[in-house]
Formats: sequence, structure tokens, C-alpha cells
Amino acid sequence: MTSRDRTLLPVAGAAQTWAAVRRLLRPRWPLAVLAGAVLTLGSAIGLVTIRLLCHIVDLVAAGRPADALNAPIVALVLVAVGQAVAAGWGLTLVARLGEGMLADLREQFIDRVLGLPLEQVEQAGTGDLTSRVTNDVTVIATAVRSALPELVRSMLTIVLTVVGLAVLDWRFLVAALLAAPIQIHTVRWYSGRALPLYARQRIAVGALQQQLQETVSGAGTVRALRLQDEHRDRVRIRSLDAVSWTMRGIRVLTRFYGRLNLAEFTGLAAVLVAGFLLVRNGSVTIGAATVAALYFHSLFTPINTALGLVDDAQAAGAGLVRLVGVTDLPATADPVATGPVRTTVAVDAVEHAYRPGRPVLRGVSLEVAAAERVALVGASGAGKTTLAGLIAGVRRPTGGVIRLGGTSMADLDPADVRRSVVILTQEVHVFAGPLGDDLRLARPDGTDEQLRSALARVGAADWVAALPDGLGTVVGAGGHRLTVTQAQQLALARLVLADPPIAVLDEATAEAGSAGARLLEAAVEKALAGRTGIVVAHRLGQAVSADRVVVLDAGRVLEAGTHGELAARPGGHYAMLWQAWANHRPPA
Repeated sequence: MTSRDRTLLPVAGAAQTWAAVRRLLRPRWPLAVLAGAVLTLGSAIGLVTIRLLCHIVDLVAAGRPADALNAPIVALVLVAVGQAVAAGWGLTLVARLGEGMLADLREQFIDRVLGLPLEQVEQAGTGDLTSRVTNDVTVIATAVRSALPELVRSMLTIVLTVVGLAVLDWRFLVAALLAAPIQIHTVRWYSGRALPLYARQRIAVGALQQQLQETVSGAGTVRALRLQDEHRDRVRIRSLDAVSWTMRGIRVLTRFYGRLNLAEFTGLAAVLVAGFLLVRNGSVTIGAATVAALYFHSLFTPINTALGLVDDAQAAGAGLVRLVGVTDLPATADPVATGPVRTTVAVDAVEHAYRPGRPVLRGVSLEVAAAERVALVGASGAGKTTLAGLIAGVRRPTGGVIRLGGTSMADLDPADVRRSVVILTQEVHVFAGPLGDDLRLARPDGTDEQLRSALARVGAADWVAALPDGLGTVVGAGGHRLTVTQAQQLALARLVLADPPIAVLDEATAEAGSAGARLLEAAVEKALAGRTGIVVAHRLGQAVSADRVVVLDAGRVLEAGTHGELAARPGGHYAMLWQAWANHRPPA
């Protein structure tokens, strides 16, 4: 599937995003009020420092003795300590508020992602999902941990300083506000350009990650078909696109800071001129003019911090709308299944197409009785995996009906489908952690004896017993590495523990070598015993033990019957496949 064919996961609108933020903030409003009060107190204390400094200036200008400075200097020390304590406490409270909201958002995102139909994830591409759960979460976390506390404190300082200028003399405030039009225009100019740039950059990075994953995961095929140059060009194009959008953002950011510097120069010059004129006509003292100049100069840092954090806010906002777009997707399933367990499968005139006008399945009909095992056979592209995915509920057919236990799958609760059908593919993930915890993903309340029984059933008891800590051995990333065969046996043991009435195996032994395949095929026999089984057979030896064989070709059912019937049919498609495979199969 190319990038043009993908339907990316949704992105939230502004109203939807603010509604999500309010939901996250609602249970934490007391903490938010306390944090705001403490930060306001700290900012107010900080402004006292300037008044004390200017009082010292007036004392010196008036020729007061040195001991007259003792009290203001002691007050300066006390103010500095008070400001530090209030600022530290306030920033801690804001960080705690932000981290709690981010933790809830992250949990909601993961919870909703795990409930998304796999078809929707496949259409979006794993790169889109991966970039949201990594890059976007990282950007938001950085903003919450550093930008948000600083932004809150800076905004409070700005407000209180402006009030201080007004109290000092309204003409100082008027002079200072000459910088405001430049700053407002700069922010509006930057906001209108930065958010689309960051959004496009996120999409470009997601496309790059998708291409890298496709190239790396399919490296063997790429080398075998000599497609290295083509895939290298694809990665280069995606990389250049991501770099291009990043550089556009940097150019806009550079112009943004240049305009802020112009605003600073304009405002400070106006305040100094106003102070000179007011002191000359006796309206204010030198100390008051100094207070005004220092007030405005003290605004440089919080204003530049606040406006500079607009960049972080834009980046975090671009990530936030992508996360909320997923968390606000409607729930697809209730966690508890209430219907009866389904044991039969009926496929009635099923059609499926990944893209309009290009059908993969064409009017496929099939019935599988309870505890019957059916092998799906056919050349690559015949539709075997697609049919398996439809039966497992991974995808929805574009035409026809699939019934489980006589009920249309479209009418079943998704939880009932998950309880009734489990699919196992050749791509097995070993979760990082103790082996026993990995197995308990299928049965959380499973005892050690039940785990060992499931392992023994699939032929894995011996190698598990030989592990350093048995079921407690850490496997997966950073732990004991399992072979391909062992990982598949682990997956089959999970299947036994989950105990579904219907199991779909999509080339579950394809990645193992000849010796490993024989072990896995024996394990599959044990794991499927007593279940309704649909097996996508990449080795025709798997078809021999099936109750029935269904041959697919170009999305249609070509033949169906037992192995013996089809192998003995003169000129039959399966008979030719069997003869060719029997002549070239590896020795037992």
C-alpha cells in the first residue's frame, strides 16, 4: 500500500482539543488553583525587588547616611528567599498538574489504540501510529515539563509588571505599550504559519518512519528482488521531505525572534524617553524613572520566554491534536462478552477489496463445522490471508456475510468475536518481561501448573525447564532471546491458554526452518485439537492432516474436498500442486 492509498488516523479540531483538555483538567482544578495562587505570590514578591532597588537609589540621591541602606538590603535578601521558595513550589505544582494530565492522555491514547480495528491501523500505516505514540508524546511531555511551568510564570510576571507600571505612572505604561502592536503582530504572524508547518512536519516524519519500517522489515525481500536502489530512493525522498519541512520551520522561527528584538528596542527607548521628560518636569523622581526602566527591562525575559514558548506550544499543539484525534474515536467494543461462544464458521458470497475496483476475494463461500479443520491452499496473492483476516474479524468484508455460530459477525459484539476467534500469524511478538507474564497475557489468572501444561501441550516444556529461571526467566527485548521456533511455540501456548473455540492460523510455521517446522506442525496439531481450525497452509504437508482442503485462486474457491479426494483428481489444480511439492519436499 503506497502513501497515497493510506487513510491517516484522524486529527482533532480546536474545539475538540480544548474539550479534551477541560476533561483532563476537571478532576485537578484544586491543584490548578493552588499552583496559580503560589506562582502569583512568587511573581508579586519578585516585583518588590525592583521597588527596593529604586528606594535605595532615592536614598543615595538624597545623600542619606550608609546605615539607612541596611533595612532595604535586609529586605532584599528576605524577598529573594521568599521569591525562590514560592517560585520553586509553584513550578512543582504546575509540573505535577501537567504530568498528571499527560499520564491520563497517554493512557487514553493507548487504550483506544488497542481497541482500534486492525484494518484501520493498516490503512493508516504503522508509521503514522508510531510517530504519534513516540514523537508527539515526547514533544508534549517536553512542553509539560519545561515550557508549561515557565509559560505560566512568565504570563503572571507580565501581568503584574504591567499593573506596576500603571500604578507608578500611567504615562510609563503608555510608553511601554508601544512595543505591544509589534509583539501582537509577530505572534499572529508566527501562529498562522507555524502550526501548519509543524503539522506537515509530523506527517512527513510519520511517512519517513513508515518507509523505514517497510524497508527494514522487508530487507530480505528487497535484497532478493534487487530493489535496494528503489527503496534507498524512497527513504531519501521521505528524508528530504521531512528535512524540507523542518528547515521551513527554522526560517520562520528566525524571523520570529528578529521581530521580537525590534519590539524590545522600541519599548525600552519609549520608556527611557518618557522617564527623562517626566524627571525633567518634576513629575516623578529619579528613583521612580529607574523603577519604570527596570520594570520594562524585567519584562524582556518573561515576554521573550512567553513568546518564545509559542514555538513549543505550537509543536505541542500539533502533537496534541493528533493524540486527541485518536483518543476521541468512538469506542469499538465493550470489554465483557455476553453472548454464547461460537464454534461454527459460514462464509457466504464474501467479497473484499483493499482499493475500489481491485477485488481480492470474489464471491467466496465456505462452511466450517464445529471442531472441523480446514486448510486454505493457493498461490501467493490467491486471497488466503485476506480470507483468514475476515474470519478472524481483523477486517470487514466489502460484500457478503460471515457468520459465527449462525449469527452475522456484523451483528455480534466485538468482545464476543474476540472471545470466539483467535488469529495467530507468522509474526510473533515476545513481550519483554518474565516468560510467565508473557503467557498470562492470554489467561491473567493462570497458575504456574496451567502455564506448564500449555507449554507441554505444544512441546515447549523441556526448553522452558532448561531456562535459568524457568517461567521467571526474562525474555524479549533485553532478556533471553528465543529462537523463531520457540517464539511460535510460546504463541501456540498462549492460544491453548486463551482456549478459543475457533482458531485461525495464518502461515504460523512459515518462519521456521525444516526441523523447526516439523516441531511446530506437531504443536499446531495439539493446540488445535477439539477446536474449529482454519489454517493458511504454506506447506502442503499441513493440508494432509486437515479434514478438508479449500484451494483458492485469484480470489475464488477453485476446489474443495479432502486431501485424498483432491490429490487423486486427474488434472486437478491441487493434484498438480501436491505432485510438485511431493517431488521437492525436504526429507523428513
